[in-house]
Amino acid sequence: MRPGFLLYYWGMNKLFKQWIAPLFFITVGAVIAAFALEEFLVPFTVLDGGIVGVSMIISQLSGLPLGILTIVLNIPFVLLGFRRLGMRFLVKAIYAMVIFSVFLSVFKDMKAVTDKEILVVAFGGVLLGIGVGLILRYGGCLDGTEIVAMFLSKNTEFSVGQIVLFFNIIIYGVAGFLFGPDRALYSLLTYFVTSKVIDIVENGMEQGKSVMIITDHGKDIADAIYTQLGRTCTQMEGKGMVSNGKKTVLYCVITRVEVPAIKKIINDADVSAFMTISDVSEIVGNHIKRKKAPAKKVPVQKK
Repeated sequence: MRPGFLLYYWGMNKLFKQWIAPLFFITVGAVIAAFALEEFLVPFTVLDGGIVGVSMIISQLSGLPLGILTIVLNIPFVLLGFRRLGMRFLVKAIYAMVIFSVFLSVFKDMKAVTDKEILVVAFGGVLLGIGVGLILRYGGCLDGTEIVAMFLSKNTEFSVGQIVLFFNIIIYGVAGFLFGPDRALYSLLTYFVTSKVIDIVENGMEQGKSVMIITDHGKDIADAIYTQLGRTCTQMEGKGMVSNGKKTVLYCVITRVEVPAIKKIINDADVSAFMTISDVSEIVGNHIKRKKAPAKKVPVQKK
């Protein structure tokens, strides 16, 4: 094969994996999430959590379009996330929100699927979880609450999940005051259903993620991870059983929204690196949180 063809094939394959396939699944997720809101939850004033839930409250009280409110209220949080997660996150997040907003308008005038509130909670929650789970899995975002929680978590003893839950309890409390306690209870139940489905679609993305990287460029990758994500790495020495050469093994713990960013770091630094990402059931200590350290020095522990 000609070198030019190989470069073209490699470039198209990279484009497909990094953009075409993710944007396709983000589109599918945004459409499903919009359908779940307009055809199940909105007609019965059953609220989602986070910024989308706040948008639903404002829309119910003011009559403003839900899709527009979702985008406008999320803009500051998306820009905040861009500072930490980069341009790819920004593009995918904006794309997901635009598609979500467009299809909220498409589904707005359609008749609700059911008038049974238990079915609204069950199927609305499941569909919303599938949609949001697909968007998160492929690097997008519909809600800025988690971005804020990620930043607050750095300076508190609370996890991202705990902070998000706290925000949502406040939102549902306001909903109960404005629309009645039954709306708040239905919304809270929907939130738990949605969260569980997101966990299933995301393969446990609600939890922290442990990352192990086997590479020949350990220092460069550790520097990039610390600079871009604020995560320190533990460095260990390994030996290839086939190549008989020395390898650097890096271990770190990240949050779910940082998975696409760390994949990009590895691809940019060392295409031959081997990486595994696993669920973390419990984190003891502060390894998941950013620590203050000299800007040009990466604290790497050797074993």
